[in-house]
Amino acid sequence: MDNTEQIITGDPNDIAIIGLSGRFPGARHIDEFWHNLCNGIESISFFTNQELKDEGIDSDAINDSSYVKAKPIIEGAEMFDAQFFGFTPIEAKVMAPHHRLFLECSWEALEQAGYTPEAYDGSIGVYAGTSMNTYLLNNLYPNRELLKEVGSSQFIQGVDKDFLTTGLSYKLNLTGPSVDIQTFCSTSLVAIHMACQSLLNFECDMALGGGVSVKVPQKVGYFFQKGGILSPDGHTRTFDARGQGTVFGNGIGIVVLKRLEDAINDRDTIHALIKGSAINNDGSLRASYTAPGVEGQSR
Repeated sequence: MDNTEQIITGDPNDIAIIGLSGRFPGARHIDEFWHNLCNGIESISFFTNQELKDEGIDSDAINDSSYVKAKPIIEGAEMFDAQFFGFTPIEAKVMAPHHRLFLECSWEALEQAGYTPEAYDGSIGVYAGTSMNTYLLNNLYPNRELLKEVGSSQFIQGVDKDFLTTGLSYKLNLTGPSVDIQTFCSTSLVAIHMACQSLLNFECDMALGGGVSVKVPQKVGYFFQKGGILSPDGHTRTFDARGQGTVFGNGIGIVVLKRLEDAINDRDTIHALIKGSAINNDGSLRASYTAPGVEGQSR
């Protein structure tokens, strides 16, 4: 009862999170991800030499002492229910994994919120971004016959990061703003901030916000460089005195957002509230380009 009362008397500018979906290393959905967090489960995969060879990594790299054989990966990233979304087999073949997962998880997030695009009368906006498309570089560009078979237009739509949100809006018939965001590490946070602003400006009635990164091949390591930001042993120890660096991996997270008043009136399940957000840039007053700026973060 106390929680209900607190939500009902919330600020008019509060944004309600009414649905969420994601796929992460070691977690096929949000509940598994929460379980892993609560139990301190590390979800970074460490690869055998044979696994690396199967992915095309040469022996010189594998035997190099600075080559770290670890990465957080998503299980089943190659799977896709193409028929459900109305894609032909050839369209699905050229479609990049991050596009596929973004489609599936966006549908899951809306469904978890209790909605389908066909049954919702309001407009739904989409704000999201993705990382570099290694599927295009490593799998598609070398395959000229496939490019010729599918055609350049369909080829670009299925892989280019700039078609991420508009492709979703087209497939699910979403009529709110559809905006691709790219601010490197902060992409998902900025996407959610802009989705909130769009709701507060009444540009849409519901919004999807989030981000996706699926770099392939997945089972590959990386070279450690002293003084860089990557971990020397493949482990990430966040907020720990033993922390030595990070490890870049794959994942996707999406939230469904609504103005709080609308969420209450529509009797939506409210998982959490966004009380406020802001964006800026650190400028040049920091140790390096990849380091956070203390003053910028404080502002």
